[in-house]
Amino acid sequence: MTEIVLESVEDIAPREALLDLCLGEQRRAKSSERLREGRLPADGLAFSAHGPDGRLVGTVRLWNVAAGPGKPALLLGPLAVHPWFQAGGLGARLMRTALAAAQAQGNGAVVLVGDAAYYERFGFSARKTSGLWMPGPYDRARLLAVELAPGALDGARGLISPTGARVAQPSLAELVAGELRRTA
Repeated sequence: MTEIVLESVEDIAPREALLDLCLGEQRRAKSSERLREGRLPADGLAFSAHGPDGRLVGTVRLWNVAAGPGKPALLLGPLAVHPWFQAGGLGARLMRTALAAAQAQGNGAVVLVGDAAYYERFGFSARKTSGLWMPGPYDRARLLAVELAPGALDGARGLISPTGARVAQPSLAELVAGELRRTA
């Protein structure tokens, strides 16, 4: 049985390896990645699935964005499950966990770029995304959303933009101090 838990620091390197395995290097060129760059996932909304031996076998994260001016939302992705675990419904469990946690926190909507046939079972559709656009190239038919609170995306129009906390960057003094310690 796999266990879904909040992501930990120990999950970072295995998560990146899993994403490379499942999505390939081209994942870094996607428009959704522009919204995640230099940002932290939404607090309490990054999940890891661990297999029976404790290794990371699945991941999903949500990110704070604005779905146009004055429309707070979350961006979902990437969602990935190790190929050995894909037939057992783990991706659906990760999705349900993430969406339930987002709703419990009071978030109103989640957007993503993905396969409508897969995500429609979770309530996603393109019905409320026609007035939104992504930074960079994307397939308009794959821009989907689900409202966790009725009307959260009513009138949403504009660029989807990142609003989440930035990854802390070390100061020049910290970098120099670290380099001095390493060479001493």
